This record gives sequence, structure tokens and C-alpha cells, in this order.
Amino acid sequence: MVGLALEGLGARYGKRIVLSGVNTGLLSGGGMTAVIGPNAAGKSTLFKRIAELTSGPGLVHLSGTAEGKDTICYMPQDTGVNAVLTVYESILLASKQGSGWKVHDSELHEIDRILSALRIDDLAFRSLGELSGGQRQLVSIAQALVRKPEILLMDEPTSALDLFRQVEVLSFMKSLSARSNMAVMIALHDLNHALRYCDNTIVIANGTMIASGPTSDVITQELLRDIYRVDARIENCSQGRPVIIVDGSLT
Repeated sequence: MVGLALEGLGARYGKRIVLSGVNTGLLSGGGMTAVIGPNAAGKSTLFKRIAELTSGPGLVHLSGTAEGKDTICYMPQDTGVNAVLTVYESILLASKQGSGWKVHDSELHEIDRILSALRIDDLAFRSLGELSGGQRQLVSIAQALVRKPEILLMDEPTSALDLFRQVEVLSFMKSLSARSNMAVMIALHDLNHALRYCDNTIVIANGTMIASGPTSDVITQELLRDIYRVDARIENCSQGRPVIIVDGSLT
């Protein structure tokens, strides 16, 4: 089974260190890890460092990866839009990265399956430039999934989605990661989503790691007060799931 562990990981832009001290235990395939923290904390930088899009100190340890497969796929928050392409063409193009240009029936069937799973098959032949922000975000998820990565880094993939779609996508990703043994690391701002869907959580603030571990151990009232500056409590709902109830902001 694939695994990812971070040891003293940091990132620099030029000579300036912008992220430091990220250490985790083994994050195994089949589970989801939330990356949380305030705006501009360093979450996107962490993803770029893991994907080797920026340099810095520390090590990224990979285990159980299969030769010839996409090991790490990074889905950035802003994926850009090529308005000339249709949705189907953009996903097909993503599937052919690093391979020849001959298209096989099995690849087309896989694209159809992903479009259906994300319930965007009705968008298949619309141009990307016609889509809403939420629709483009769903297409970006499809572009990442069609590559069948072993480790998927998703930078705020639900930020433009309505609540129903957020729950739908996160439920789908949790089920998919378990079925395929994919390790998913996902940046989230909704901490209730992190509590519900993610096995582990990494907290980043001011360019450094504050905590890492099982989600229920990491997201506490103290964390909400110290990092998010809100007065809140964590209670179990009727289904036994923990939920955050915000009472008010701290001065």
C-alpha cells in the first residue's frame, strides 16, 4: 500500500524560508488527510513542496509506489482555463500526460465513468469558458482522477461548490480513496468537513506546522481559540459525529 511521510519539510522562495518544520507519521493509502489553517498560512506552499514544484529543506518519504504510475498528482486551487477546449477534451488531454497520443477505447470509457461519477456528463461537450467556477472545479477534479494517481494533493477543491456538491464530492473522494488505496491530502476551510471526512489532519499557521495527527485529536477547542480566534465547542450530533458550534469571536 502506498504511503507518504514528511520529515522536517520546508519551502523557500529565493533565500526566504516561507514554510518550515512539517513532520508527519505515515499517511497511508486508503485514507484522507486534511490540511487546515488560516488564509496565507502556507497550505498551498506545502502542496507545491510535496509535488516538487518548489524547493526547500526536509524530505518527502514515499513507500509502496508502483513503477510506471502517476505517483503524485497536484490539483492547484487555480487551475486556469483553456476556453478553446471542451470539458471532454480537457480530461482526455490530462489522461495522456506522459504517454503517447493514441487514444484507446478503455481510456474513453474511463473518462465517461468519471464524468458520470461526478455527475458532470451533461457538461462533456461544453467549452471550459462557458462554465461556472464550481463547474470548472469539478472538471479539475475529473482531470486529476483520470490520471489515477497514488497520492492526490487537492488544494481547496470544494471552495466554489455549493453545500450539496461539497458533501457529494467529499463523500465520493472518501469512498474512492478507500476503494483504490489512494492517499488523498486535501486543503479545507470547513473544519466540520475535516472532522467528518478526514482520518488525519495537519495544521499550518504562519508558515509552520502547529499540529499533526488523528483529526479528532488535532481539532480541539484550544485549536479553534488559538489558531482561528473563535470561541467554539465540539459536540457529538445525533449520529455520533463531532460538530463544531461557534459561540462567538474572541477579541
